[in-house]
Amino acid sequence: MLPLATQHQGAPSQAPSATSRQADTVWLIAIATLFALAHVATNGRYGFHRDELQFLSDARHLDWGFVAYPPLTPFIQHIGLSLFGLSLVGLRMASVLAQAAVIVVSGLMARDLGGGRLAQVATALTVGLSGLPMFEATEFQYTSFAYLWWVLVCWFVVRLLKSENPRWWLAIGTAIGLGLLTKYSVVFFVAGLVAGLALTQARRHLASGWFWAGAGLAFLMFLPNLLWLIHHDFISYTFLKSIHARDVGEGRAANYWKNQFLLDVNVAATPLWVAGLIALFRDRRYRVLAWMWVVPVVVFWLNKGRFYYVAEAYPVLLAMGAVVAERWVGRRPVWARRTVAIVYFVAVAVIGGYTAAILMPIARDGRLRDFAFKNNGDLREEIGWDELVRTVASIRDSLPQDQQAHLGITTGNYGEYGAIDILGRAYGLPEPIGTTNSEWLRGYPDPAPTTFIVIGLGQKKADTIFTACRLAAHNGNSLGVKNEESQDHPDIFVCGPPRMPWAEIWHRYRNFG
Repeated sequence: MLPLATQHQGAPSQAPSATSRQADTVWLIAIATLFALAHVATNGRYGFHRDELQFLSDARHLDWGFVAYPPLTPFIQHIGLSLFGLSLVGLRMASVLAQAAVIVVSGLMARDLGGGRLAQVATALTVGLSGLPMFEATEFQYTSFAYLWWVLVCWFVVRLLKSENPRWWLAIGTAIGLGLLTKYSVVFFVAGLVAGLALTQARRHLASGWFWAGAGLAFLMFLPNLLWLIHHDFISYTFLKSIHARDVGEGRAANYWKNQFLLDVNVAATPLWVAGLIALFRDRRYRVLAWMWVVPVVVFWLNKGRFYYVAEAYPVLLAMGAVVAERWVGRRPVWARRTVAIVYFVAVAVIGGYTAAILMPIARDGRLRDFAFKNNGDLREEIGWDELVRTVASIRDSLPQDQQAHLGITTGNYGEYGAIDILGRAYGLPEPIGTTNSEWLRGYPDPAPTTFIVIGLGQKKADTIFTACRLAAHNGNSLGVKNEESQDHPDIFVCGPPRMPWAEIWHRYRNFG
């Protein structure tokens, strides 16, 4: 077991010079830049993920809330659309920059916890070569930004506890407010922070006016979305309950602990973050940070959450573990220090490289691409959307002019809706009609079309809703990749008017996904 101090473990024995700190920062920025360039070079390989298509569609219908998530992520995507248009690399740039910032901030946490350059570099490299941070830079997801906001909260808490300057509560409140506007589950991480304050000597902050100012700032930032939720009968809570029941029923919550070791953090760094957790618990000043890991991890475990829900709680453990390890190897002979460092970095690099081969769209074709498709369902969901839209456009063009003039396109899930809404514009396709998530809030068409291209439904359901349905085409992809669209929704129909009023359809077929 690594020797651990019992008090103020993070306090450095000698303050580094300004020049040394600047050099350390350059190292961290250089590491983050290399990771960012690797993602920029590969992020344009395939196509949009179905989740990204939902964000793109919601970005065209900005509001203070959406059924599936708070409003900040679609707003960021709206800015991306304005800057880059429909560029895969451009629209994913925000996720890349967010994870580059995570790498830098994680290294800075190691510095503020008392680490030198070795601890800072080890932390930054380990975070960059861990599964979840790597994945979060390959797609535009709200989890990409939620990860950053909570890592910032952890860093600001470190700064607060180190400096005893209560004004840091304003920064903490701002980061929490951004988190609440990005992902509702941040409340469980906030519960960890509050529990940590209440259970440690840091409870004195609860009586600070700056603490309550920070809490008030977070609340004011979240207030517009809260009012939206109230106005919409907390529909997002209903959505989250539905999705959670689905995940548990389909076994998606399995391997909660296993995948935290394998994917939330580089598995070679397991001794590092475990040592960091122990050190934080044994350190009176920074003990609150240990509770900020324990509470959300235990809550999600007891409630059968998915492993990646707690990924952002790990960088602070890695940072503290790197500080402990640096001090431990610092008391060893030079040959032992070099041996330990080489073994660790090689192991992290090997595991990180293997993980990158699975998670990142590195190859356009060949065995490496096939390996990624075999092991990564998310990459498979990036295939076939352009072909789907072209197929729908060709069906539209084959219809008589009077049917084209009164045409509607209905979709069965948010990926199909987003594909028609975003990619279909290049083909002059009409706005899609859907009942999934925020599509349902946008309502049904008026005046109603009389001819429909129906995507995402089986023959039986299509016949239940519409009249005179006929099979028009199959939905697949030229690569032969098996994904949700090619396997679960292979048929596209042309149908006549619905069998029931649109108000009844909207009441009966609202869907969460």
